Amino acid sequence: MDNNNWLQQLMMVGLGTTSIVAEKLRQVSDDLVKDGKLNPEQAKAVIDDIAQQLKSEQGNFDVQMQRQMRNMMQDLGVARQSEVDELRGRIDRLERQLRDLENKLWR
Repeated sequence: MDNNNWLQQLMMVGLGTTSIVAEKLRQVSDDLVKDGKLNPEQAKAVIDDIAQQLKSEQGNFDVQMQRQMRNMMQDLGVARQSEVDELRGRIDRLERQLRDLENKLWR
């Protein structure tokens, strides 16, 4: 399974959950306004406050998810891109040295 695709799907689930919560919150606030327990300005303020908190928590969730993914990949022994790049550079240098030695032998 492609890790980027898996992570993208997980993020989409998080966004979907956030949308569902926001919609339910709107419904509850509309009901409270209809029942006269909140006035429209109070309902809007509550929704705005909770929406801001959700956005803030979503940012924290993204950071935590990335950290968890890095830790999980490290635990599984998956090399980081920088490690792969370093190894590619070392292989290139060794191949160059091998060609140079072969060329010296055939002269």
